[in-house]
Amino acid sequence: MYEFLGRVDAGRKLGLVLERFRAEDVLVLGLPRGGVPVAAEVAKALNAPLDVIVVRKLGLPFQPEVAMGAIGEGDARVLNQRVISLAGVTEDDIEAVERRERVRLESRLERYRQGRPRKDLAGRTAIIVDDGIATGSTARVACQVARHLGAAKVILAVPVAPADAMASLSEPDQVYSLISARNFQAVGYYYRDFSPTTDEEVVQLLDAAALRERLAGAGAAGIDQDVQIAVDGVALHGDLHVPEPCSAVVVFAHGSGSSRHSPRNRYVASVLQGAGLGTLLLDLLTPAEEVDRANVFDIALLAERLGAATRWLSGRSDTARCRVGYFGASTGAGAALWAAAGPDTEVDAVVSRGGRPDLAGPRLSAVRAPTLLVVGGADTQVLALNRQAMDRMRAPVRLEVVPGATHLFEEPGTLTQAANLAREWFARYLLPGSQARN
Repeated sequence: MYEFLGRVDAGRKLGLVLERFRAEDVLVLGLPRGGVPVAAEVAKALNAPLDVIVVRKLGLPFQPEVAMGAIGEGDARVLNQRVISLAGVTEDDIEAVERRERVRLESRLERYRQGRPRKDLAGRTAIIVDDGIATGSTARVACQVARHLGAAKVILAVPVAPADAMASLSEPDQVYSLISARNFQAVGYYYRDFSPTTDEEVVQLLDAAALRERLAGAGAAGIDQDVQIAVDGVALHGDLHVPEPCSAVVVFAHGSGSSRHSPRNRYVASVLQGAGLGTLLLDLLTPAEEVDRANVFDIALLAERLGAATRWLSGRSDTARCRVGYFGASTGAGAALWAAAGPDTEVDAVVSRGGRPDLAGPRLSAVRAPTLLVVGGADTQVLALNRQAMDRMRAPVRLEVVPGATHLFEEPGTLTQAANLAREWFARYLLPGSQARN
């Protein structure tokens, strides 16, 4: 039984329920790792800042699995005096355990925040978000820590939780759960995609939220909306961002096994948006079509739909005069170049990240748009394929190798490098006053 396509879908649905808090001074706090993608969507829905709340259990010195308390940042500490008294734990014992756990907590915070300071909770409404509750122990502690850090009100919000756990929660002022299950299964049972969230994805989501906050502070206007594009009797789903004013839109062609909900794609999109570019993150296949793996590698089909999405943009009043760029990852890069080679497709620039341009085959020589190929230095097989593809292209083409990066650019800082390269390329060829346009 699936109620949610993935964490992004769950976060959007949760955000709708929490709309009533838009008028309050809200800070959305995601519990790493899986809670952060959900929290990121809630923060967008409420137009609120996003941060993480990291807690560490303090286990008994002689029985670490039994919690005698927990810690959070800012010297926050909550203790279970009953457990401590029954176990005969001394203050020295507590301090020794806390020192060890605080080193681990600070290490995680340093990894996630990347030098950003903790957002102040004093007097604010803290909305603590996770991807679900099983026992509720971590959520309880997070609520206690948020209150210790000065939150005036603490809200706990999750997509799914057992009904009995919901009824027993006294730490938050209010609890919201889209599903309060009486016959609870594991949290992942309620998700179609419950693949693990990585530390790098958490960082990317926090980076994207920080950029969104800076743009809002600078008065950047625009619209964000879910869209459907009718193609060949099916509806393709996308996320469209149109800045005000809009002079260019980059359409994302995702790779096999990815989607418009991918934290990597959404992070790159946020970097492009920071440069004033519109973005369309689009699923080129329906969920039913993705089941057939042959469709995932049908480059001609994907390219045809990418071209249809480009024509759809030209039919909208707010994007009709925009230049168009393609950002393709993995197999999506092959589809982007195939579509860019079409005589009726107006594309002004292409960027491939970890792409398979070779899948565009003989059509490579017909591509007219300036093309940037970004490949990880450790992705040796794909790097060789990109070099071979370059030899077949007549359009202006450049290869950028990101040292140490593997195929998915999961290594710290490598996706940021790729995103910045894409931003510079698209800004050069798509934005007003840019140089050289073919």
